[in-house]
Amino acid sequence: MKTRFLLFLVLAPLLPNLVPAQTISPSVLVSEATNPQPIGHVHQKDDVSRIGHRNIGQKGFGNWYSLESEISLGREYSALVEGNLKLLDDPLVTQYVNQVGQLLVKNSDAKVPFMIKVVDSDELNAFTLPGGFLYVNYGVILSAEDEAELAGVMAHEVAHVAARHATRQMTRSNMLELLSVPLTLTGGGMIGTAVHLVFDVAKPMEMLKFSRGFEAEADYLGLEYMYAAGYDPQAFISFLERASAEEKDPGKWGGLLSTHPLINSRIKKSQLEIAKIFPKRESYVLNTSQFDEVKTHLVDLRNSQRADRPRKIYEPTLRRRTPGTGPKRD
Repeated sequence: MKTRFLLFLVLAPLLPNLVPAQTISPSVLVSEATNPQPIGHVHQKDDVSRIGHRNIGQKGFGNWYSLESEISLGREYSALVEGNLKLLDDPLVTQYVNQVGQLLVKNSDAKVPFMIKVVDSDELNAFTLPGGFLYVNYGVILSAEDEAELAGVMAHEVAHVAARHATRQMTRSNMLELLSVPLTLTGGGMIGTAVHLVFDVAKPMEMLKFSRGFEAEADYLGLEYMYAAGYDPQAFISFLERASAEEKDPGKWGGLLSTHPLINSRIKKSQLEIAKIFPKRESYVLNTSQFDEVKTHLVDLRNSQRADRPRKIYEPTLRRRTPGTGPKRD
């Protein structure tokens, strides 16, 4: 049975938690809260005080996959992914990114453990696989202006896993495929088709993008997880605003914008949500000295890698002279 490669890419918000800043870094920059007093909650998803105790994306008619099967799928896909990616082997960076990520996971609705790895690429990108496998290009750190922005990118990815968007989207694909199966199938045909669909879900390129609804939910939940972790939710707005202003620069933002369009509408929606759902707070974590240390280290690392690259040897291009067309002599 052939298993197709499934890759989930997403990027978005940042949100901090109510934990001592010292757990992140010995030196912390905080920002004053600007959000007004929120209105009452309408749905449980709006209540940040119940994060970790909410039924977000659980198994049912809209999700045929158990948590165990989701983790198993993620482990299988991660092996495929890592066979085509170069991971960064740098303890200073990997331990820091894992530290920020696990803080967000701790303050999320995720029901699976997370494996967080850094990709050795300066491209701006991050993505998740089913079951808590999160990959962050070190280019995200280089592009972020502070730790809260980095946390925003990772919080969005954590939200995709917490809301189980991968298996929910796979379930939808399975439903559509099953509806297209002729009713004249006999014997084990229907069962065989259903089992096959579990592993042969959709074309890889189609799975690079979540539906708009899932992206919006990941933005929303990601903001909540940032807030719960103590980070400034406005950092998400700053990151998106910069992406919107520089979206014509494909070298920097192309990978992100190709899977996360409609930046301006996301900015407006996130601003409204920040004002609506978060209780008033005196201050948030914006940056830490550890972020600055890691970013400086990565800049030096990238510069040294570029210096070590072999220079191209430019040779002249020769063209054979046609008889009788040479230079004239006096």
